[in-house]
Amino acid sequence: MRLALSPSAFVTDFYTSFWWIPTLVLASALAVKLPTIVRLWKDPLLRAVGGLLLLACAVFVFVAPSTIAWTNRVTGVPNIAAPLVYSLLTAFCGSCLLLIIAWRNGPSERSPTTRRARRLVVTSYGAVIVALWLLFALADVPVERLRDLDTYYATTPFMREEILLYLLAHCVAVLITSRLLWNWVRTDGLDGWLRWGLVFLGGGYAMNLVFDALKLTAVAARWGGHDLDWLSTKAAPPVAGLSAVLIAVGFILPHIGQYLQDRWRVRLAHRELAPLYQLLRSVHGSGVPRLLRAAPELRLIRRETFIRDVLLPLARHLDEDLRSRAQDAALALGHPPERASALAAAVALLDAVEHRRGQRGDDGSGGVDTARLLREIGAVSRALRRRDALDQVRARAGALGPARDPR
Repeated sequence: MRLALSPSAFVTDFYTSFWWIPTLVLASALAVKLPTIVRLWKDPLLRAVGGLLLLACAVFVFVAPSTIAWTNRVTGVPNIAAPLVYSLLTAFCGSCLLLIIAWRNGPSERSPTTRRARRLVVTSYGAVIVALWLLFALADVPVERLRDLDTYYATTPFMREEILLYLLAHCVAVLITSRLLWNWVRTDGLDGWLRWGLVFLGGGYAMNLVFDALKLTAVAARWGGHDLDWLSTKAAPPVAGLSAVLIAVGFILPHIGQYLQDRWRVRLAHRELAPLYQLLRSVHGSGVPRLLRAAPELRLIRRETFIRDVLLPLARHLDEDLRSRAQDAALALGHPPERASALAAAVALLDAVEHRRGQRGDDGSGGVDTARLLREIGAVSRALRRRDALDQVRARAGALGPARDPR
C-alpha cells in the first residue's frame, strides 16, 4: 500500500522542522556561553549576551505554529499569541541595543551617560511592549491565524498599528546594532576568531533587515489592495531562521574557535617535543608514565618537566667550544641565526649524550648557557628532527660520527 503525503501535511512538517532548527542552534549558543555568564555575572556585556540569546530562543519557541495554537487554546483568547510574540521580539530588540551599549562603554557602565542610555532603551522598548498589548485589547481579531496573521489583519484597526509598531521597533534596533557591528569589524587589533564572530553577527542582523523589508512590503501591499502575502508567509520565515543561525554562530565561534585553537597548540607543542624527549629517555632510562585520562595540558607540562629535569644534570657535559663551532658551521651553511643556534645546541646535546653513554670522566669545556637551553627546548627538539642538517653541521664543526637518530 502506497502512502502519499498531502501538501498540507508536508507544509506542516516543514514548518515544524524549520522553526525548531534555529531554536536548537540558539539554545546551543546559550549553553556554550552560560558557564561564563554565570561565573562573570557582574559583567554587563555577558549579561546582555545572555539576555539576548534567551529572548531569541523564546521568540522561536513561541513563534512556531504549534506553540501559537497551544497558547491560544490554553488562554482561550484567539490570537493572543500575537502580542506575546511581538513583545518577545521587541524585548529582543532592546537586548540588542543594551548589548551595544555594554560593548561601547565597557567598564564605565556606571557613568551617567551609560545609565541614561540604558534607561532610555528600557523605557522606550518597555513602552512599546505596553502599547502592543493595549492595541491588541482594542483590536477585533476573532479568526485565529497561525502563519499569516500579519497580512490577514494588516488593514484591521488597531491591529494594523500594532503590526507596524513591532516591525518599526525591530527595524530601528537592528539598523543600529548592524551598523555598529560592522564598524567594530573594521577596527584594528581584533582577534581573528572575534573578528569572524562579529562578521557572522553582522550578517545575522543584516538578514533581520531583509526580514523586516519582506514583512513591511507584504503589509504595505495589503494596504494598497494587493496580495503579496507570500513575502510574509513563505520568504520571511527562512530569512528569520538563517538570521538566528548566523547570530548563534557569531556568539559561539569566538568561544569554540579559541578553545580548539588552544587545544591544537598544546597538542602541537607536545608533539614538537617528541624528538628531544626520546633522546633524553635514552639517558634517563625511562620516561613520563602514560596517563590515559590526562588532559593535553597536563601531558605537555609533564613532558616539559621531564626534559628540564634530565637536561639539568646533563648540562655539565655540554661543550661550549663544540656548540660555538657548530653555530659557526650552521651559519656558514646558510641557516638563519635562530635555526643555527638551535642546531648548534642540538649538536652539543648529542655530544653530551654520547659522553654519558660512554661514561667518560671528561666534563667537556663547560660554559654553555643552560638557562637559555631550557628556554629553547622547542627549537632544539625541532632541530633534532633535521638529521641531514645535523650531519652537515657536525661534519663541518669537526664532530666525530654522524648524528644519531633521536626518534
